[in-house]
Amino acid sequence: MDIIEQVSLKPYNTFGVASIAQYFAEIESKKDIDELIAWHQQHDLGYLLVGGGSNLLFKNDYQGLVAHIQLKGKAVIATDSDASYVRAGAGESWHKFVRWTINQGLAGLENLSLIPGTVGAAPIQNIGAYGIELVDRLHSVEAVDLETGKSREFDVAECQLGYRDSYFKSVGLGRYLITAVTFRLPHKPEWKVAYAGVKDKLEGKALSSRLISDTIIAIRQSKLPDPAVIGNAGSFFKNPIMSESAWQVLKDKHADLPGYPQDNQRVKISAAWLIDQCGWKGKKQGSAGVYDKHALVLVNHGDATGADLWEVAESVIASVEDKFALT
Repeated sequence: MDIIEQVSLKPYNTFGVASIAQYFAEIESKKDIDELIAWHQQHDLGYLLVGGGSNLLFKNDYQGLVAHIQLKGKAVIATDSDASYVRAGAGESWHKFVRWTINQGLAGLENLSLIPGTVGAAPIQNIGAYGIELVDRLHSVEAVDLETGKSREFDVAECQLGYRDSYFKSVGLGRYLITAVTFRLPHKPEWKVAYAGVKDKLEGKALSSRLISDTIIAIRQSKLPDPAVIGNAGSFFKNPIMSESAWQVLKDKHADLPGYPQDNQRVKISAAWLIDQCGWKGKKQGSAGVYDKHALVLVNHGDATGADLWEVAESVIASVEDKFALT
């Protein structure tokens, strides 16, 4: 593992925020992981694991070691009567991996097209879009325990996946470095096309994983900014989830409030709708602001700092709290 000092992190975060890492290293093998653990034991400094940088907002320079995960490789490793099992290294681009599975004639991940980030970050967030979440296709996660250096495998239940949440983001936060992820992709396609906006565009067409993927890519590109043009991290704010009774109280006050039924008599509310109602869509504070086509997206219009963007985010949250009494 080669360690470099004073490295700009601007290329490693999709907000395009200027920040400096005191130390920086690429993680490309188990040997590199072992050396990372040894380095940490020898230095009184922290380290930060970075994938595609689409879930990061640097408010300051990083005083420690930024470890950029570059573990690569992808392959169909097994098949049975019902499904194919596909394994990918944590450093693989998520979207490129999805398209690769489609090129292999496989279906199951098409709804998750064009989500930024890497394969290794996907189970941490339990990424989801257009009626599918990672939990629906996950088989297992391989990781290294950063306290012991030992490798272990997590099955789906052990990952404790919830709405944009997981074991790796809660109880196991900071303890494991995900090295690879295996997916179970059914031979019989389970098309999910009832989501608003998708159904209309696919009406009457012969469905395929490629067609659904292409359609979702077009929809996402029409709503979300390209990080190469406008710095952003995709959807920045989470949709609130509340009890049906609490949702009904809010619905009585705001008749147009959209709600999506969840398990356990709970309802998910559109954060984009809430933010839009507060007048934030398209609003700027200097170079930081909210995207004019999607209220969930925080954007860097040029030279915003991480602190600038965080100030806007806090203002948006405060507005929603004040107007709707939500946190």
